[in-house]
Amino acid sequence: MVRRVRRVIDERARAVHPDLQPAAYLMFGYLLDNGPLRASALCTAFDIDKGAISRQVQHLVDLGLVDRTPDPDDGRATLISVTDDGASRFKDVVDHRRKWFDDRLGEWSADELLAFATMLSRYNEALGR
Repeated sequence: MVRRVRRVIDERARAVHPDLQPAAYLMFGYLLDNGPLRASALCTAFDIDKGAISRQVQHLVDLGLVDRTPDPDDGRATLISVTDDGASRFKDVVDHRRKWFDDRLGEWSADELLAFATMLSRYNEALGR
């Protein structure tokens, strides 16, 4: 299951941009859902140091997927936000993923999907203890 997740993240990253690194893909998705954010907020969210965040953000900037803008609340800081092109690319990947899941799980009943989701939730909770 872990290998599949890693492979899927890699595939999704390449679908957004052929040069997008998988670690940056996860950060990119987080920014899309929660941004604009300061780098320090990303450090907290991903529990990694500022240097690693800075490298990933620069990678995303170089690919044109995110922008840095001055923080209106603190001129010394910058906010990182997803570009319109980045958001469009991510949406295309999400739409493709939904269709893929629909194609493969379309025959599953609502009860089967609910049972699977319940068991997966219990599994994650047990491992998180």
